[in-house]
Amino acid sequence: MARYDFASDNVAGAMPEALAALVAANEGAASGYGTDHISAEAANRIRALLDADAEVRFVASGTAANALSLACLAQPHEAVLAHVHAHVCTDETGAPGFFGAGVGLIPLSGESGRIDPQGLIEALAHPDVSYRQSPAALSITNATEYGTVYSAQQLDALIRPTNAKGYGVHLDGARLAGAAAAGFDLKAIAKSGVDILVMGGTKAGSTPSEAIVLFDKSLARRFDARLKHAGQLVSKGRFLAAPWLGLLGEDNDGGPWLARATHANAMAKKLAALMPFPIIHPVEANGLFIDMDETALYRLREHGWFVYRFLDGTVRFMCSWATTEAMVEELGEALKAIA
Repeated sequence: MARYDFASDNVAGAMPEALAALVAANEGAASGYGTDHISAEAANRIRALLDADAEVRFVASGTAANALSLACLAQPHEAVLAHVHAHVCTDETGAPGFFGAGVGLIPLSGESGRIDPQGLIEALAHPDVSYRQSPAALSITNATEYGTVYSAQQLDALIRPTNAKGYGVHLDGARLAGAAAAGFDLKAIAKSGVDILVMGGTKAGSTPSEAIVLFDKSLARRFDARLKHAGQLVSKGRFLAAPWLGLLGEDNDGGPWLARATHANAMAKKLAALMPFPIIHPVEANGLFIDMDETALYRLREHGWFVYRFLDGTVRFMCSWATTEAMVEELGEALKAIA
């Protein structure tokens, strides 16, 4: 039987704190569609963690969160700039265009998932013409699809010229917990020029739940109607918000959301130390990307371990909140045997 322990960070179950919060939320009655006391408290904890006066909404998937966010920032005849391997470009089946009624995507290059600032500046300098979708927004991913982490300074190099053009900025934080555990300052986001943040719960150890954080509160106008139109304004909204009470805890220190991400990052570094194959991208969060040929990958799968070949041809290994040192060591032995 194949083991999927390192195939992704969404293969693990939900952490016990998130499940306990869900059980607690099941007690009694509450108002619907995100107007309940649990959703309000979860939003307050996110605002406190980010040190931001922002509107917060909860949805069931990262794809919906990203696509709805981008639809707020670009009109149907416009486009969004993003890394060529960003999730919105490669893994969302055209959802930004669907939710945005035609919003396009303009891919940008950059090493290890980080957008090259010069490439962005060149794209921003293109003249508006009637026969193509000109950019209206920028989408940045942190941690990136390759497990690298933008510093505040690196983000500023992208956001400043984007803001100067009057364009919006979306931050895909599906793995924001990993970025924070690697040293990224969460409180810097609200002051950075980001308009909308998608704060990832699912990959961090929640049941399916993502938080959309609207730093630009003017975007909240009719946002609930946008959610409803997209099928994301669920009637029992407290069950999307409740896991965040368990994830973040009560002490405004990131709670298990941050602590477990710190563990996942540490497990990735432990696996890197055991890895007999070349590591292609810096190991900064919870992922490793390895140069491995098809024969070795086939043999690894024969040993029972399933992992993916990723967009750039590397083989990806992802650690999660539930990864144990014993699991890493067992995988390390399997890799050593096939190397």
